Amino acid sequence: MAARSNARKRAFQILFEADQRGTSVQNVLADWIRHSRSDDRQPPVSEFTMELVEGYAEHVARIDELIATYAVDWDLDRMPVADRNIVRLGTYELIWLDGTPDAVAIDEAVQLAKEFSTDESPSFVNGLLSRFKDLKPSLRRA
Repeated sequence: MAARSNARKRAFQILFEADQRGTSVQNVLADWIRHSRSDDRQPPVSEFTMELVEGYAEHVARIDELIATYAVDWDLDRMPVADRNIVRLGTYELIWLDGTPDAVAIDEAVQLAKEFSTDESPSFVNGLLSRFKDLKPSLRRA
């Protein structure tokens, strides 16, 4: 698996863990970094993973607002936890991370949904992120 795909997977796992624990992603990221430094069996947290998690944390309120607005018939808190965090990560990468092509950000999020969520999740993730791609110029506001 490509290094950036692995980094996305780890970033998703950090967001998921923070959501489950009811704590900030920064706290979980710090735990993962500490753990990787003290346990040789844990792989190091990559720069790209840190960039994704920290970038998400910087825009969390806007990201959740966008998801709540555009996820038809889904309340954010009723969405499956995996889907919610895959879409959060994908939204950050799609809208605010200029180094990733839109199609790659969407495809990587869909792949995470295939691996970690339900059979319906990939089409949900694809549909919502594709909508964000179409609206991207107007969504990037602070």
